[in-house]
Amino acid sequence: MGIGACNIDFIKEVPRFVEPDDEVDVKKLFLSVGGSASNFTVGISRLNVNAGIIARIGNDYFGNLAQNEFKKEGVDTERLCKVDEKTGMTFIAVEPHGERSMYAFIGANKKFNLEKKDIEYIENSKILHITQMYKKVVNEASKHANLLSFNPGAILSSFKTQKLQKIIRRTDILFLNKKEVNMLTGMNINEGASLLLDLGAKMVIVTCGKDGAKLYNQNEIIHSPAKKVKVHDTTGAGDSFAAGFIASYIKGKNLGECLDFANIVASHCVQKFGALNTPYISEIGYKL
Repeated sequence: MGIGACNIDFIKEVPRFVEPDDEVDVKKLFLSVGGSASNFTVGISRLNVNAGIIARIGNDYFGNLAQNEFKKEGVDTERLCKVDEKTGMTFIAVEPHGERSMYAFIGANKKFNLEKKDIEYIENSKILHITQMYKKVVNEASKHANLLSFNPGAILSSFKTQKLQKIIRRTDILFLNKKEVNMLTGMNINEGASLLLDLGAKMVIVTCGKDGAKLYNQNEIIHSPAKKVKVHDTTGAGDSFAAGFIASYIKGKNLGECLDFANIVASHCVQKFGALNTPYISEIGYKL
């Protein structure tokens, strides 16, 4: 089950990023439900794992659109709550090499307060994946997780380890990219992962783009190379990676297999535009 942001993504394919007082033509325009929690829960549902989402949307057209999309994807929406605010939106420009720039309107996400029913929902879930959420909410939600998966993202990583120490101590699986390791610890990935393990995280997974991913725990370091594919859009790649890893992990695969499968899922995601192009399990050609 995922807790975090739910947005509507407006994704533009552009020939280049604009400079001040500049203008370019948009080649293609895509609209998709997005936000890290959305990407993760839809992704893991498509991998044949029961999934639910805890998030806040507006009581508006886009909120209804998001709710309907989750239901079509088999994601439980019991705790996808509507609030008196516009649904969050993200405007994403993607250039030919797959790099992107993003402008975010937080909207309904900023009205997220953890309620008693949210806590009960967490306590009845096998695993909680927290991503792109306020520190206060993360701290409280993490207390009630049976198994905690945590992807702090850039904003929470900028808080540094001292302010996130209690949450890190509760974390079973910590997902970061190389930049976030440095933001969180001030160290390179090997030193930073070692520090995070010392602080109590049971497992640290670092995605390294074209260099694949590394998994660290107290016993070993496992590396899985990235799949060589043509990258069209990196939006949601980290969320797809996490969905692939967790789907394998809760089905009892060994850690190396989990890491390999996560890379496979992420590689399919970056070959298409939009975060929710994480493929169905039948499209991957890999049996969980």
